[in-house]
Amino acid sequence: MREVLSRWNSAAPEEAVREILSCCGSTAWAGKMAGRRPFSNEGSLLLLADRLWFGLPVADWLEAFGTHPRIGERPASAGGPPRSAQWSDEEQSHAAAPEDRIKLALSEGNRAYEQKFGHIFIVCAMGKSAPEILEILRRRMHNEGGAELREAAEQQRQITQLRLRKWLGV
Repeated sequence: MREVLSRWNSAAPEEAVREILSCCGSTAWAGKMAGRRPFSNEGSLLLLADRLWFGLPVADWLEAFGTHPRIGERPASAGGPPRSAQWSDEEQSHAAAPEDRIKLALSEGNRAYEQKFGHIFIVCAMGKSAPEILEILRRRMHNEGGAELREAAEQQRQITQLRLRKWLGV
């Protein structure tokens, strides 16, 4: 794990941004993280990741959300970095709906959510089943716009922390 951080600390700025962008799809966040190098340890990187994330404007949050596939879709459709697509696939592995009715409900729910809130439904899917995610989606459809945006940002933060840990090997 120290190897990854050491290598990243000494990488060229553009390379450092590209590498950490797999953990969160906001180019502003990735640029700020790379600009704050060097990090002395993984803990300081993880703490700063949260602080920088919540200091970003909404447009940067939406950029990050847009790099995720819709729940139930193949990661390649999101257009994010290849490592990000691989991680999305792993994170959603429990969410693979074996039943057509659940797949259809998730697909319809995704569309309704996007129409209501103007961005994809984002949830930290790691370890959650398709029925659990569908229930979360239905519950969050009752949120008002600002509250839902904050919830989506919190879910992105959780995903970012999960991916940073994978990347660091923590």
